[in-house]
Amino acid sequence: MTQPTPPGQGGQPYGQQQPYGQQPQQPYGGQPGYGYPQQPQQPYGQQPQQPYNPFPQQPQPGGFPPPPPAARGNVGLGVAVAFVAALVAAGIYGAIIGATEHEIGWAAVGVGFIVGLVAGKVGGPNPALGALAAVFSLGAVYLGQLVGAAMVIADKANIDFTEVFFDNFDLLQEAWKHEADAMTYVFFVIAAIAAFGSAKRAAQ
Repeated sequence: MTQPTPPGQGGQPYGQQQPYGQQPQQPYGGQPGYGYPQQPQQPYGQQPQQPYNPFPQQPQPGGFPPPPPAARGNVGLGVAVAFVAALVAAGIYGAIIGATEHEIGWAAVGVGFIVGLVAGKVGGPNPALGALAAVFSLGAVYLGQLVGAAMVIADKANIDFTEVFFDNFDLLQEAWKHEADAMTYVFFVIAAIAAFGSAKRAAQ
């Protein structure tokens, strides 16, 4: 015959029995023997809120974040650098004309290409830069032809270049107009086209 267990020996102390259907309380944290707090459970189907991010990034293959967007060009700096490039190209073009005593088509194309390349690389994809590069290339070709004509005249007259170019600039322009032909203006056109196209490609 089984003897009843006295209170306080192997059972609940007398007066501390749990009510019927009620489990004994667990220590703080929910699991017996652990004192760590549990994470609050989210309602079913609800995701925990994330901090607001004004610049979300799309995941990339391999788990790496996407690269930062390419910086846009500086239009003002592009215009300034293109202008300087036009002056340098005009001097080179004029030196070629003075050395060969001929207008060379590929040299005019090179003037436009250099001016447009610099404008597009520095200024970025602004459509106005292509037009400005074309205008600068026209001026560079014209100035280069004047420089070349002054070099030829100074060499044949055995006088200083600065005297022809600076002291008699009006007469130099008149001489250029007299010598200009259809090909002279073709060089202007191809230089402008080369400048516009190279500026557009360089900005991509």
